[in-house]
Amino acid sequence: MNQLYYMKGKILFLFLLSSYTISAQLMITPGAQFSIFSDTKLTLQNTDLINNGNFLAATTNAISFTGDASSFIGGDEAVRFFKLEINKTRNQSVLLQKTISAGSSVSFISGFLNLNGFDLDLETTGHLEGETEDSHITGASGGNVVFSTNLNIPTNSNPANLGIFITSNQNLGNVIIKRGHQSQNGSGLGNSILRYYDIIPVNNTNLNATLRFNYFNDELNGLDKNSIVFFESPDAINWTNQGFTLKDPVGNFAEKSGINNFGRFTLSNDNNLLPVHFISVNANCEGNKVLLKWKTAQEQNSSRFDIERSVDGIRWTVVGNVPASNNSNTEIDYYFTDNSPQQNGFYRIAEYDLDGKVQYSSVVRSLCDTTDLFKLWPNPVREMAFINIVSNSGSQAMIKIFDRKGALVKEQKYTLSQGNNQLSIDMRSLTNGIYSLSVNWNNGQMKKTVQVLKQ
Repeated sequence: MNQLYYMKGKILFLFLLSSYTISAQLMITPGAQFSIFSDTKLTLQNTDLINNGNFLAATTNAISFTGDASSFIGGDEAVRFFKLEINKTRNQSVLLQKTISAGSSVSFISGFLNLNGFDLDLETTGHLEGETEDSHITGASGGNVVFSTNLNIPTNSNPANLGIFITSNQNLGNVIIKRGHQSQNGSGLGNSILRYYDIIPVNNTNLNATLRFNYFNDELNGLDKNSIVFFESPDAINWTNQGFTLKDPVGNFAEKSGINNFGRFTLSNDNNLLPVHFISVNANCEGNKVLLKWKTAQEQNSSRFDIERSVDGIRWTVVGNVPASNNSNTEIDYYFTDNSPQQNGFYRIAEYDLDGKVQYSSVVRSLCDTTDLFKLWPNPVREMAFINIVSNSGSQAMIKIFDRKGALVKEQKYTLSQGNNQLSIDMRSLTNGIYSLSVNWNNGQMKKTVQVLKQ
């Protein structure tokens, strides 16, 4: 992979009334500053953005992610966009590996923005533009779009164009709104569509409010949109069926009036209880295979489990099935091995009842890079070495460098996030020669040792 590095102190790029396209990987190293001014549009074509330094975009700049392959945004330091544009073809995505913010807009032309467990902060001035059925935000593995605003007697207010319309005869004061895309479940709710809203106002009593809740077809999560109703929870654990006042399956929205206080809202089918209660779902890497394990606490009229896999958390393919236990009140463990996994694939378990109804587990990600869990470059190295680590959980990584005599000459500790991580090591203080670099992560379960030539 080609990389562009920005290092050695403060390096300033100034573009005036122009456009600039980068292909490969834009990495801003520690101590470096990458700045864009005026009306420049920076296009990152099939390019990852990794900020370990200082990324500055002026208040008129647009950053556009384009191309026919997925890209990611990561690094150790903050990334704040003014205008962020998603323009990926072939149903590809921009994948978050850190929380980002956008002060003006996030525009969708083509492709998806996958939250991947991280937040998109629209602050108090940002908004979404152009979301469609074929181009929008996803996030089956977690994360939220966050926006804060003041709402005084709102009428059909759609804050930040998040797709939730709020009406109330009260002054709500400052309101924090979070939009997420994980299926919800708990006491009183089996599963939900792949969208929910947290609405947190300063004034949260006697609101007499109306909510209109929009959704996309690919967020239905196997549910019948003709039968959806509102479900509300004060704690994301205990759910109450709130029914509905109005819904339009063609226009893809449902509406509920007479709401006195806000909490977390989602949509699901009426009487959507848990015929099967999933205790846990896990995906573990074993060589070039992925071992899936799930546990149920109870089953009623269960027929089979279909194991579904996805590369993006949106489009799913059945890769196998396991017979269910029909009826059980005891804990049961199930296993399935995916012998031909896809890199960092998403998985979910679809439970089918004897009458054909389907219930989905939560979505898990294998986080197995079947070709490259660890990569170091360049080697030989003169100044900075870079390491890519794929971790299946948040953990500490310890890097130790030994000279040819076995003496420890450098030690660094990093905090890894779940997924891909880009680390940097300053080698300039070491004399030229051959060193042994040792890394362990995932609580010592993963270890790697390589020889590095310092020139």
